[in-house]
Amino acid sequence: MTHPLLNRISVDPNVCFGKPCIRGTRIWVSLILDFLASGMTTKEIIEEYPDLTEEDIRAAIAYGAEMSRERYVEVPAETS
Repeated sequence: MTHPLLNRISVDPNVCFGKPCIRGTRIWVSLILDFLASGMTTKEIIEEYPDLTEEDIRAAIAYGAEMSRERYVEVPAETS
């Protein structure tokens, strides 16, 4: 079952080179995820990009979660 928030994401080959964006914007999902990973809060992101909503931020997270089910990023192995 697809998360309903994913309706807020668009992928258009003619917009931002086909990268997933928040629908109606040119704001990449990956940019939002990078901001969150660097420690920015939802409030800070929205202050920086006032066209975004809290639901848009959650949609980016939902998209990232969905992608992680399909693809894996190689990370360094833990060593003891």
